[in-house]
Amino acid sequence: MILKQLSVFLENKPGTLSAPCRALADAGVNIQTFALADTQKFGILRLVVHEWEKARRVLLEGGWTVKVTDVVAIEVSDTPGGLASLFEVFERASINVEYMYPFTAKQEGKGLMLFRFDDPDAAVKALQANKVSVVGTVELFKRLGN
Repeated sequence: MILKQLSVFLENKPGTLSAPCRALADAGVNIQTFALADTQKFGILRLVVHEWEKARRVLLEGGWTVKVTDVVAIEVSDTPGGLASLFEVFERASINVEYMYPFTAKQEGKGLMLFRFDDPDAAVKALQANKVSVVGTVELFKRLGN
């Protein structure tokens, strides 16, 4: 139920995004989804890829600082209130969301969101107890044709 996300730390200046993306492409690693966050001094490129160990190795060999983080993929109804209902589950279970971003795949009226929780195992248990669909690694990449 837990997915591995790579966080790549980059200088916050023009031209620093293409190099790690090119290194992954040259190694045959396809980026399934990503998010970019910034601070004044650096940016964080968050990536989900099928072969995360290979991607991590490629990036480290290229000189980038990489952190592996656990995230959870959750199906969210693509209707008004879908996200609000999900946040209410977190609130009732006292689950803290550190950050979230959309996954680029969508299926049958449902969107996918990636969440970073302070306690991902507790979050998965609370979601399952509330009959919220948590998408595991195998299912996710199967949907994507990998």
